[in-house]
Amino acid sequence: MAGVHYDSYTDARAHLKDLLDVAERGGVATVRRDTRRTALVDQERLRYFLASVTPSNAQVVPEEGGWSVFLPGHPVAADGATFDEAIDEMILALREYAEDWQDRLLNAPNHADNWALVQLVSLSDDAQLRDWLVGSQR
Repeated sequence: MAGVHYDSYTDARAHLKDLLDVAERGGVATVRRDTRRTALVDQERLRYFLASVTPSNAQVVPEEGGWSVFLPGHPVAADGATFDEAIDEMILALREYAEDWQDRLLNAPNHADNWALVQLVSLSDDAQLRDWLVGSQR
């Protein structure tokens, strides 16, 4: 399988089907715009990779009257009356954080390194995030 590389947006637009076909098969597909090159990657392949190299290390602790969940080193936490409620709340908190990161936090020095987390959250459905948080299969 050969990769595809286009040196302009115009060429890439004319060959969009080729770009998407190669990316979906797992090949290298890139587009250059000015001095930057952008890679197109199949969503599920990227999500799977991010989940495998970005362990959640979620800490779930029982507290009086409920459960708390937090990700060490990340500004996201949640609480719930039951374990499942706490995980559901954490999924919502992760989604809110990913949205806030994309809207305004991506260039903040204390948030810039959370790119992989935000990508993983954005590319995952709720069941995949639950599995990632509790340590089930990716």
